[in-house]
Amino acid sequence: MDRNHGAVPPDVPSYRTRSLWVEEPARRHRMPDPVRSAAVRAVLIISVTLVQAMISTLFACAGSWLALPALLGTVASVVAATWAVLDVWVTRQVWRQRHGVVSVPSSTARAVRRARRPRFP
Repeated sequence: MDRNHGAVPPDVPSYRTRSLWVEEPARRHRMPDPVRSAAVRAVLIISVTLVQAMISTLFACAGSWLALPALLGTVASVVAATWAVLDVWVTRQVWRQRHGVVSVPSSTARAVRRARRPRFP
């Protein structure tokens, strides 16, 4: 009797040789830690804002007296969410300035500056 009955041929990779996790190169660089923490904070605040807006809408549809306090909380949360998004933007700009990401003017800007420069004989 054949002992290898039902065995996989040697040229077919078995489930034991294939890796469950396949490493792929990153398409973009990882965000710096301060920027990433500001972005996570902003996403959490925005998600809480959306939940509050939904609760406020449901209270208003139900005619509950809690609709006004929920609406005021939602307005305050929208202000906080806007502040958090601006914090991500400012943190990103500050990190770029402090860590040497250089902004080089284009050749057209350089030509305009050169044309404005006073010429001495």
